Amino acid sequence: MTERQEQAAPDTVMTRIGQVVMLCHAGDREEARHRFLALWAEIGEDGDPLHRCTLAHYMADAQDDPCDELAWDLRALTAAEDLTEDRPARHEGALAVRALYPSLHLNLAADYVRLARTDAARTHLRRARRAVDALGEDSYSDGVRAAINRLELRLGEGGSAADGRWGPPRQRP
Repeated sequence: MTERQEQAAPDTVMTRIGQVVMLCHAGDREEARHRFLALWAEIGEDGDPLHRCTLAHYMADAQDDPCDELAWDLRALTAAEDLTEDRPARHEGALAVRALYPSLHLNLAADYVRLARTDAARTHLRRARRAVDALGEDSYSDGVRAAINRLELRLGEGGSAADGRWGPPRQRP
């Protein structure tokens, strides 16, 4: 019974990350960056990989400089590689570890496109495409697939999107 309660207990760090994400989506990116950095310092470079992955993923979205965005997206990928399959399962509604990779690689591909590093962008785009089978059948997953298609078209890698937009599904002001 205690184990079930621990699994169902809310993760206060994930809740706090979610609160900062809402602040960022509301348009206060500077304050969000400050709060994310404070949380990052609290979690630490060796902290819980799920916390690090989630925070770094959203911190990347709060960046104005493409190099900074890339650095945070790389931190998110590194933290994801430290995750075990059971770690996200301890969070209510969490995805399997491998379901994180399509979005993480897509974000990196888009970062590299912005930095005119086409070869690196193509490498991560191919990794995103190979990992897409881990996604579910929901609107988020559909958005990731569509963004992969758009970026593939932009880079001449194939894809099936026709709307001309590219990049990961991010919340930007």
